Amino acid sequence: MMTLRTLIDGAVASFPGRTVCAFKRDGAWVWLTYAVWGGRVRQAAEGFARMGVEPGRDRVVLLLENRPEWIEVYSALAGTGVTVVPLDPKLRGPEIAYVLHDSQAAIVVAGAAQTDMLAAILPHLSAVRGVILVGGDPAPGAIAGRRTEAYEDLLAASPVPAQGGRYDTCRPDGGDIASIIYTSGTTGKPKGAMLTHTNFCSDAAGTLAVLSDITARDSFLVVLPLFHSFAFIGDYVVPISNGCALYFVTSMRTLAEDCKTLSPTVLMAVPLLVEKLFKKIDDKLNASAVARFLLRAGLGRLLGIRVRRQLGGKLRLLVVGGAPCPVSVITGFRRLGFGMIEGYGLTEASPVVSLSRADDARLGTIGYKLPNIDVRIADANAQGVGELQVRGPIVMKGYYGNPEATAEAFDGEWLRTGDLASRDADGYLTIRGRKKALIVNREGKNIYPEEVEQVIAHDPRVCDIVVVGYREGGDIGEKVGAILVPHLDVIAAGQGGHAPDWSEIESLMRRVVAQQCRNLADYKHPRKLDIRPDPLERTSTQKVRRHLYQGQLDTPERLGKPLE
Repeated sequence: MMTLRTLIDGAVASFPGRTVCAFKRDGAWVWLTYAVWGGRVRQAAEGFARMGVEPGRDRVVLLLENRPEWIEVYSALAGTGVTVVPLDPKLRGPEIAYVLHDSQAAIVVAGAAQTDMLAAILPHLSAVRGVILVGGDPAPGAIAGRRTEAYEDLLAASPVPAQGGRYDTCRPDGGDIASIIYTSGTTGKPKGAMLTHTNFCSDAAGTLAVLSDITARDSFLVVLPLFHSFAFIGDYVVPISNGCALYFVTSMRTLAEDCKTLSPTVLMAVPLLVEKLFKKIDDKLNASAVARFLLRAGLGRLLGIRVRRQLGGKLRLLVVGGAPCPVSVITGFRRLGFGMIEGYGLTEASPVVSLSRADDARLGTIGYKLPNIDVRIADANAQGVGELQVRGPIVMKGYYGNPEATAEAFDGEWLRTGDLASRDADGYLTIRGRKKALIVNREGKNIYPEEVEQVIAHDPRVCDIVVVGYREGGDIGEKVGAILVPHLDVIAAGQGGHAPDWSEIESLMRRVVAQQCRNLADYKHPRKLDIRPDPLERTSTQKVRRHLYQGQLDTPERLGKPLE
């Protein structure tokens, strides 16, 4: 049965001299081959054995920013049957403490910058036996009384034996849990999705069946955080499966410069990233009369050659997921000759469920299901809209230590995605909204908040918005409300640089919302509008933490003024 270990070993054996990753260290680019990397993975496995980590028993939290040690540590652990719990290093101490406690992790692998935070939370976490610090100064003798080692010191003290070493004697099975990935928290307290080796390998195989032109000659620009399931599959499992290279950007600020230096061929991204990238490109093209003429004449591919040169010369494919991508961005890149594919998925499904195809794409849809899974539209209404449910080898084992949440997540053998969707006669899937976010008014009409949000957010003076249902008094049905953050810079620029006072801004935004909603059915219009100066809280993948705002408009002091 296929495991991540077989993918790792296969790549090291088949492509020993090829680059597995490139990264900047001490101001210079370092290029690591599969052969050298494979040796370090084995050495890391011995280091974890020396720390007392036992396959099948212990869980290890991986709390690192993107860096080559991330894939090295993960491969050493999962490759020997140890369950890894990847975490966002930008989480706050209490959030990290919650996951450490919930997962009962034995070891924490963290960046040196996390030392103070760990010292504050570890006294309350008895299950944690040790800490391994990556980067920075030498590790302290102990953090909160826990055995603490510097990663490079651990490797240096853990030579690989000629035979009988950890990596050679411990191999995972397909059904073993490779990762426990905690949900982003958009639905409340994080839950740990247990994902097996078979889950990940099946998802990568289904993805590669669609992205069939990816070969060992491809190189992936690693921008998205690897702790997130989309980046994990797209920037680690898929490229390792084919012996591709992973190019780690130095930072978001140096992305364009790194792209020129490294010349990647594939970019996995979230909509926010490609929107920013396309805006820079589009602004330059619109400033050129020749470029505008070529675009009108349908010769955008000629401009694409120049654009591609500015991005290193080889970028050919962009795969975007995590949230809906604006149609204008997708069509804009395609007009310039870039392959642009949109995907849909969720952590509990490893995560990719569907992908569009570069040669057969319908804008506004999420493409076809992967070929090795089944999907269905459950309890569809007269318009064919129902909950999208998934069945197959990509579906999680369940939530760690949470049988109640696991039972709620399934409809028999089908995983409930919580997303409302429809499917056309050709099999193309379209997301229609979020089941749990659905607003049902007193007339029984269904309102999908995402639809209203997209319409209102189209005005550049709207910086952020979340649409939620609210109740007044003892009303049975809900009404539509919105919490909105104005884009103050855009508003000021539209008034000649003059920054209006807050009352003027509130009046303006009420007019904006009314104008934007003019083409929506009346029952979809927000009846209450709460205008706030501070950004809405979002997850690491830039999704609004919708659950935080549910019910806020029910509270009298947060009702805001009526829109009409």
